[in-house]
Amino acid sequence: MKTDKILLDHGSGGKISHHLISQLVLPHFDNPILAPLNDGAVFDLQGKKFAFSTDSYVVDPIFFPGGDIGSLAVNGTVNDLAMCGAKPLYLSVGFIIEEGFSMADFQTILASMQFAARAAGVLIVTGDTKVVQRKAADKIFINTSGLGVVSDHIHISGKNARPGDQILLSGFIADHGITILTQREGLTLESPLCSDTAPLNHLVQEMTAACGNIHTLRDPTRGGVATTLNEIAVQSGTGIKLYEAAIPIRNEVRGACELLGLDPLYIANEGKLLACVSPEDAAGLLQVVRANEFGCNAAIIGEVTADSPGQVCMETAIGGSRIVDMLAGEPLPRIC
Repeated sequence: MKTDKILLDHGSGGKISHHLISQLVLPHFDNPILAPLNDGAVFDLQGKKFAFSTDSYVVDPIFFPGGDIGSLAVNGTVNDLAMCGAKPLYLSVGFIIEEGFSMADFQTILASMQFAARAAGVLIVTGDTKVVQRKAADKIFINTSGLGVVSDHIHISGKNARPGDQILLSGFIADHGITILTQREGLTLESPLCSDTAPLNHLVQEMTAACGNIHTLRDPTRGGVATTLNEIAVQSGTGIKLYEAAIPIRNEVRGACELLGLDPLYIANEGKLLACVSPEDAAGLLQVVRANEFGCNAAIIGEVTADSPGQVCMETAIGGSRIVDMLAGEPLPRIC
C-alpha cells in the first residue's frame, strides 16, 4: 500500500502497520535490543535482566463495561512486560488532556489506575501531564511505560516457538473489541458483554514457576489472535496450525461477529495470552492456567509446525482447511 499520508490503518497492528514499522521506523532506530520486535525490550544491565515497554491508549469510548481508559493503560503495559516473562515493577504515566475535559471523569480515571496498579502489584513512579486546546485531542489520551525484572532462567520471545510446541490460549477471545464496538455504536446484545481487560502478570508468574519450557508468550491485542500468531510464525520461521473447534468464543460474541460480518480471530483482546509450550508440558500448564481466575476457560487451540514457515492455517469445524492471514488494516479503530 503506497500513500504519502498516515492512515488509521497504519495503527492497526496488521500488515500496513508492520510495513510502516519495518520500512520507515526501523531504518532510523534499528539496534539489537529493538530488532526482535517483541512486546517489550529485554536487556542486561549490571548483571541483571530487565524488560521495558511503552504503549499509548486512545480508546473510544473512554468508559466501557469492564473498565475504562485508565485501567486499560495500566493493564496493557503490565501485560506487555509479562509477555517478556518479566515481573513488572514500575510504571510511568503521561496524560494528554483536551481543554474542557470533565474534572470528575479525570478523577474517576485516576482512581481506576490506582486500583489497577495495586491489583497488578506495581508502582506508578513518574509521569507528565499536558493540556491541549479543544479539538486538538479527543477527551484524553494516556501513555504508560513500564520496567520489570526478568529471571535468568526465563528466555521468552516470539522467535523461540519450535515445531511441536502446543499453543495455549487463556480464554474467550474478542470480548474487548466487541464490547467497545457495541458501546461505540449503541448496539444492544441479549447478554451484555464486558471488556476482558485484566493484569496477567500474576498468571504468567504461576506459569513460569510451573514450567521451564514456555518458549513464547504474547497477548493478542490489536489484530487479535490471528495477527499475533502470524507474527510469531514469521519471527520463529515456523508454521502454525489452529483447530477452529478448540478456540473458546462466547456465543454472544460469535453472534455479534456474524451479524456485523467480522471474524473474531481478528478482534482485539486485553486480558488474554497465547503461549507456545513444549508438548510434554502442555497438559500440566493448561491445568495451572485454568486454576487462575483469568485463565479458567483456557484451551489448547493449535500447534507449531515445520510446514509452511511464516504461515498460519486452520482446520475448520467442518473438517476443511483455510489460511489465516495477518490483518491488513483496522476493522475496529481505537479499541485501545
